Amino acid sequence: VLPSPDGPAPSVSITEIRQYLRAQDIPFHDGYSCLHTPSLFTGDHGDQPLSANAPFTLFIDKTTGSFLCTATLAEGTWQDFQANVEMRLRGISPIPPASSEEVEEEMRQAREDARCIWERALPLWELLDEKETKETKALFGISQVTNATLKRFGVRYLRTARSLVFPWFSPQDATLKGLKLMRVEKNGDTITYVEETLPRFDSYRNLFGLPLIGRRDTELVLTGWELDALALHQAAGVASLALPRGTSCLPPTLLPYLEQFKRITLWLGEDLRSWEAAKLFARKLSLKRCSLVRPGNLQPRPLEALNQGLNVTKILRSALLASHKSIISFRQLREEVFGELVNTEQVSGVKWTRFPELNKLLKGHRRGELTIFTGPTGSGKTTFISEYALDLCMQGVCTLWGSFEINNVRLAKIMLTQFAGRRLEDQLELYDEWADRFEELPLYFMTFHGQQNIKTVIDTMQHAVYMYDITHVVVDNLQFMMGHEHISVDR
Repeated sequence: VLPSPDGPAPSVSITEIRQYLRAQDIPFHDGYSCLHTPSLFTGDHGDQPLSANAPFTLFIDKTTGSFLCTATLAEGTWQDFQANVEMRLRGISPIPPASSEEVEEEMRQAREDARCIWERALPLWELLDEKETKETKALFGISQVTNATLKRFGVRYLRTARSLVFPWFSPQDATLKGLKLMRVEKNGDTITYVEETLPRFDSYRNLFGLPLIGRRDTELVLTGWELDALALHQAAGVASLALPRGTSCLPPTLLPYLEQFKRITLWLGEDLRSWEAAKLFARKLSLKRCSLVRPGNLQPRPLEALNQGLNVTKILRSALLASHKSIISFRQLREEVFGELVNTEQVSGVKWTRFPELNKLLKGHRRGELTIFTGPTGSGKTTFISEYALDLCMQGVCTLWGSFEINNVRLAKIMLTQFAGRRLEDQLELYDEWADRFEELPLYFMTFHGQQNIKTVIDTMQHAVYMYDITHVVVDNLQFMMGHEHISVDR
């Protein structure tokens, strides 16, 4: 039941994709992260060649070969695309690859639930009295956001759950596909925002604000939070979108919708994790068109900038180009170095909440570092590492597990028990509740077991990094992965 990246799809290179399209007489443009072609699923079918005058609404991902048609929402793998081209040549109408009935049913149910909530939610300015509206806005820190902005983006308020409701409208026909609920929890002085999505978060792919983008818009600001998108639009009048899962992931299926923009500014938040995420996403979006807003005291997140009365347009103008040349001077690094000195706490990485002693040793989890745990058989390495990885995963660090020694079912059982902090075998009635919460974690498992070809494992890791923005990989353990007979060979 856990989302697992199915073994990597047979890898296809961009050269092979281009050669295939030319051989089949399919016209295409070269985009930033996708190739654009006319759709197989619209217009005249049969053995007519695809016309270069048709709208180019089908996008093929340059890294994975997966495709998405923005006109019909048909999507699938590179193999599905080739199968549909073959069908077309034989004069058969291509059929969009279908997802399983179970998934279809789940999505239908989510849409239905979303519709019921949406109908019960009220626009904020229609609450009974002005006092309630003011208090609600103050609670979410959006006192400066005007009713006109809220109305433009269609934000509502659900009284019974004390939550803001952000809609997900289909870019095709403006029907409601799902929504996100956000409520505030106060603990002393600290405020946390708790989010819930319909459908569940791995199927929730709403680029919030997309229906408001015009065909002619060429510049975009990409944020990690819906309220930031509102603030940006109001303060600077720019086209702005919010990513569905904040700074943790930019799902590749969203890339086609971002192809029309010649310039994208990433302003994801105010901490160093947002900065790291922005650099990662810029690589996916093509560095040459991306600029990044560097987090700092004078450049907080957009909502905060609006609340403090800062000049948002000026901050956007000061964004740094994502693509550094191969040789740079200290002058270009100066701001980044200053940022690291100001944020020494954050530079040391994501801290473990359950292991204060470990923070003293390792400071925190940082990208690009390798940590090796050793110990005799049965000393508790796997138990400890699953607890250690879970700790980070609960803080939003996207994690990939490669367990070559014990199978995924046993590993997931250990982690679920650690997550729940109780013996679930004695309280089976609680299983579904904890399993639902566990499923929301950005956690993925490789499906290998026993000795593996190292190239296959690395290809799978790279695929997972692209698809799910993995920033933490656990390999348990090296000996099993290599097979015992190769220990003497230095690999």
